[in-house]
Amino acid sequence: MASSWYVVQTQVHAEIKAAINLGRQGYSVYLPRYLKHRSHARKVETVARPLFPRYLFVAIDLAAQRWRAIQSTLGVSHLVCVGDRPALVEDRVIDALKVREDRSGFIELARRPAFSPGDQVRIVDGAFVDSLALVEDVSDHDRVAVLLNLLGRKVRVFVGADLLAAS
Repeated sequence: MASSWYVVQTQVHAEIKAAINLGRQGYSVYLPRYLKHRSHARKVETVARPLFPRYLFVAIDLAAQRWRAIQSTLGVSHLVCVGDRPALVEDRVIDALKVREDRSGFIELARRPAFSPGDQVRIVDGAFVDSLALVEDVSDHDRVAVLLNLLGRKVRVFVGADLLAAS
C-alpha cells in the first residue's frame, strides 16, 4: 500500500517543531506556508506563516508505518482521526496547494479586494478590531485612510488593507 496524506494538529505555534520531529521519524511532511507583511514598531517585515495555523499534513503508509507514534511526537497535539482511523486527505487537495506555491515554496494568496472611497468596512485586527469605518482614501502602499466614529465625531485613521474586511 502506498502512502496517503493525513492531518496532524500541532501545539500552538509549534508547526515547524512538529514538522522537524516528524521528519526525523521518517515521515514525509507538508507544511503549506505563505508570506505575511507585519507592521511592528514602525517597521514592516515579511514573515512566513502557516496557511493553516496548528495543522500540517503527513504522508503515512498505514500498513507499514507505526502511525500511532505520531501522537507522542514533540510539537504534535494529535493526529486527526475519524473514529479510530486517521482522517484521509485526498491527494488532489495537496496537489492543488502545491500548484499555488512560488519558487520559494510559499503559497501565493489572492490579493484582497480593493476598497473604494465610500465603502463601509470592518476592522478585523488591531486596536480598533470589530469597528465599522468608512473608506476615505486608498493609498498605493496598501494603506487605507478610514473614518471611524469615535466619541461622536469622525476621526481619520490609517489602516493596513489586510486588516479590513467588507461589511
